[in-house]
Amino acid sequence: MMFTDRTDAGQRLAEALRHLAGVNPVVLGLPRGGVPVAFQVAQALGAPLDVIVVRKLGVPYHRELGFGAIGEGGVRVISDDIVRQSRVRQEDLAAVEHAEEAELVRQARKFREDRPRVPLDGRTVIVVDDGIATGATAAAACAVVRAMGAARVVLAVPVAPPDAVAWLRTEADEVVCLSTPRAFRAVGEWYQDFSQTPDDEVVALLAQAADGLVARQPARAAEVVVDAGGVALTGDLTMPKGAGAVVMFAHGSGSSRHSPRNRSVAAALNRAGLGTLLFDLLTPAEETDRANVFDIETLGSRLADATRWLRHLQTVPIGYFGASTGAAAALWAAASADADIGAVVSRGGRPDLAGPRLADVRAPTLLIVGGRDTRVLDLNQQAQRELRCENRLDIIPGATHLFEEPGALDEVAGLALDWFTKHLVAAAR
Repeated sequence: MMFTDRTDAGQRLAEALRHLAGVNPVVLGLPRGGVPVAFQVAQALGAPLDVIVVRKLGVPYHRELGFGAIGEGGVRVISDDIVRQSRVRQEDLAAVEHAEEAELVRQARKFREDRPRVPLDGRTVIVVDDGIATGATAAAACAVVRAMGAARVVLAVPVAPPDAVAWLRTEADEVVCLSTPRAFRAVGEWYQDFSQTPDDEVVALLAQAADGLVARQPARAAEVVVDAGGVALTGDLTMPKGAGAVVMFAHGSGSSRHSPRNRSVAAALNRAGLGTLLFDLLTPAEETDRANVFDIETLGSRLADATRWLRHLQTVPIGYFGASTGAAAALWAAASADADIGAVVSRGGRPDLAGPRLADVRAPTLLIVGGRDTRVLDLNQQAQRELRCENRLDIIPGATHLFEEPGALDEVAGLALDWFTKHLVAAAR
């Protein structure tokens, strides 16, 4: 696998990290070359970006042998075995540490300027570099990040030799590497453009990421109790400032409001200024009975009741986003005489399960299906013929039912955003 440059590598790496979008990660780039790659990852995940400044501590007179590493905030990771085996005086080791600490402070101040470090306590942290040769620096970074309080450490790189990746899997909780060529000599040979990253570029990217994150930071989700016709259902309501519409998510069989796929789509809508409500259509006790997830009438009625509850809180237009059997529930609810739903989007849904109510749906409806999800595609085509409202069927080539292929879920989010913007936001103006 060849990469055009670090931007291209970062964009491709971001696709492989989409499964972490819903866990609110922090992205750390190893300066200098890792920062342009990390910038693309942070932008795609909507995550804060920072640098991880690490200095390896080399044994005097044998600097390639590291006896530890240091990070910001006084974090020290020392190998007692190597210290003991090196037989070097403690004052000589202390002198190395003192010199490296001065360089660490200088680099951190230069790259980050006056901004504080992003806190890592209890967070999932993605450590990013532009590639790995021996893995020593990456391993040191993982150790330092863990010592800083990270709950989970993910190491992500575009390219690395297989043996280094195997070793690093013992240092990080997860390693994501796009390419592990056996004929590996240097990281740069896998890039068409591997020119040096200047310090000024690192500073500019970090500043841009910090400014952009503040500008597009959506409102935090508030946990709510949805009253669905007397049934209390737990949900997460996110309303960015000035939101012109809100989208209610109807989850499918075996899923919940914690679905990483739906949360990824919801995050994209939030960044664009749309509100979202993700909630469970069934109570925990009801979920234990598998038959309930296919009871479309009950699910649809719950969604309709929850919609009436939401209208008491919000006066903006409301849309539905349904997945799997949740799509049938969304269409069932949208067919109600008093529904007043502005738009419906189905992701890999089963609209056919809404049966005869399809003809009563008045909301503009978008059906999104993976090209390799052939059975569901047939069912969507059949259901589309029953719809009398404005509708469209979009097929994402190469995608399967869960849209796990690189870029597939992003395409779903983009199509949904365009549909809701056109039929909810624009219609309200």
